[in-house]
Parts: sequence; structure tokens; C-alpha cells
Amino acid sequence: MSPRLPASQSLPTLEDVARVAGVSRATVSRVINGIRNVDPAIQEKVRHAVSAIGYVPNSAARSLVTRRTGTIGLVVSGAGEDDDNQRFTVLTDPFFGRVVAGIVSFLSTRGVHPTLMFAETDQGRDQVVTYLRQGNADGAVLVSTHAADPLPALLVEARVPTVLFAKPARPIPISYVDVDHRAGAKLAADHLWALGRRRIATISGPLDVPASQERLAGFRDAMAAYGHPYIPCAEGGFTYGSGEAAMERLLAEHPDLDGLFVGNDLMAQGALPALRQHGRRVPEDVAVVGFDDSSVATACRPPLTTVRHPVEDMAAEMARLLLARIEEPGLPPTSMIFDPALVVRQSA
Repeated sequence: MSPRLPASQSLPTLEDVARVAGVSRATVSRVINGIRNVDPAIQEKVRHAVSAIGYVPNSAARSLVTRRTGTIGLVVSGAGEDDDNQRFTVLTDPFFGRVVAGIVSFLSTRGVHPTLMFAETDQGRDQVVTYLRQGNADGAVLVSTHAADPLPALLVEARVPTVLFAKPARPIPISYVDVDHRAGAKLAADHLWALGRRRIATISGPLDVPASQERLAGFRDAMAAYGHPYIPCAEGGFTYGSGEAAMERLLAEHPDLDGLFVGNDLMAQGALPALRQHGRRVPEDVAVVGFDDSSVATACRPPLTTVRHPVEDMAAEMARLLLARIEEPGLPPTSMIFDPALVVRQSA
């Protein structure tokens, strides 16, 4: 039988939890607020009592004890203009959706909620730093889209607990997660070579982005090891339209190419209709390999062979690292590099 509360009382209190658990009110408070040095058996009794009587912690009172808000900033930062069109583009990008999914999935069972913030201008970055430094959120996970972005360094200087998606363009003491881009590009090169493709080209992402540089360098190094030191490249912008335009440029100069590595799936999706318009069949005439393994890959026709970028797992690890830093602010910066994998479908 569940414990009963006095009829005059509508909402359970800390005292009720303490009475049911057979411990002091102070002990209940320590357990609920996540303060350490409470015997695990007592913690279990308190949690059972909380569940049994339906106690809901008062978040405002709890924040006074823990000095935490129970929120983190999910910050998207770049070097563009602060406008609604650019924000809409970010929000509809498959990559960003996977980042959000990974973070929310991890935080949902931990009572922590993300607050989305954009920082596309100097003023926007100043507002984000001020908001976080004033304690309106406990820390930040940061998705930075340009190598020249000053925000990672600004957050480090402000002593805001922060974890960055992707290795910073210049060395700064910040935690980050990333994938081994060079290894992923080598997987693509190995696969195209194994298929017998010898007239191979590539569409890179924007070359001011470290990930694009790493993927291009890894692919060219792998092809050089096969005796092909020069691989034609057209630069794109990680968008459908830029992939289509880059494909047109490559076909104008190398109409007989028979293999293509594309720096992300969205650009590969744009390259496919350009190939069709020039009478080049995929994969019969041109084998195409992308990078990301996003939902775009399965939407392509034919479905896209691609290098899996474990974005959801990386985003969850970002959140885990951030919560650890919030719990122990003195932790040194750390990094986690994930392994890519080749996902073979019909395009190559």
C-alpha cells in the first residue's frame, strides 16, 4: 500500500519524503540536489519515497542550493549575418537535426534542458557570452561553423564550461568531440579504388572549415598511395546547390571521370542530377561516395554509399562531457575522436 499524506495537504513536501524514507530532511535535500557523500542505500530509500508519494522538487529552491539552472546553452555560431533566413537554413540542415537529437536524447533522462542560441555577429556573440557568464545556463555545447569564429576562445576566457563540436581551428584549452575525417576519406578512396575506378575527382566542403580540409587531405593522401598524386577538386559549400554547381564545373573539365568522393551527403545529392543531365549513370558510369550518412543518403536516387559520421553519438558525448565539467569545474580539457565507417548502398 502506498504511503498516505495528511488529508489537509495537497502537495508532498521534503518533510513527507523524510518521514516515509525514515531519514532527516537534510539528508533528503542532499540526495535530491545530487550532493555527494550520501550512502547509496539511503539514496535508494529516498528515491523510493519520492516516487511513492509523488514528490516534485521545487526547481527555484533547488537552484539556490546547487547554484545551477538545469539548463545548458546549445549555441550555433558562425561568421554570417544574423538573419532569419540563415537560421532557417541551419534548422533545416540534416546535420544540425542530428546534433540536436543526440543532445536531447542524452539530457532527457537527466533533468537538463537545452536552450537554443544563435551567435552570428559580434553583437550576438557578446550577448551569448554575457548570458552564460551571468549564470542563466550552466554551460554550453557549441556548434561553430567557421574556422575564424572567435566564440570558442571568448567562452574559454569567460570561464564558461563549454564543449565544442569539432576540433578548434587553432589550439585553445577547450573540450571537443570530432570524427577522424582523414580516416573516413581514406575509406571512400579505398572503396572507389576497389571498384576499379581510376578517373576519380572530389567535391570538397568550404576549405575554410577544418573538417573540409581534413577530408580533402585524407582523400588525396589515400589516392597518392595508389599512385594517383593529383585528384581534381571543386569546392562546394555543404549545400545541395553548391554540390550541383561543383559537379558541373568538374564535368566541364573532366567529362570522363568515373569516380567521385563528395565532402557531405547534401552536396552529393546535388551532384546526382547534374550527372544525370550529362548522361552519366550512377553507379554504372560514375561511382559516388558521400560523407555523413544522414537521412539525405537514403533519400538519394540511387541511395548513396557514404562514410558514416556518428553525429548523434558525438552530440551525446558532448553533453556528457559538459555535465562532467559542470559537476567538476576544475577538470582539464579533454577530447573524444570517433571512428568513421563506410556504409555501402547503390551509388558505389
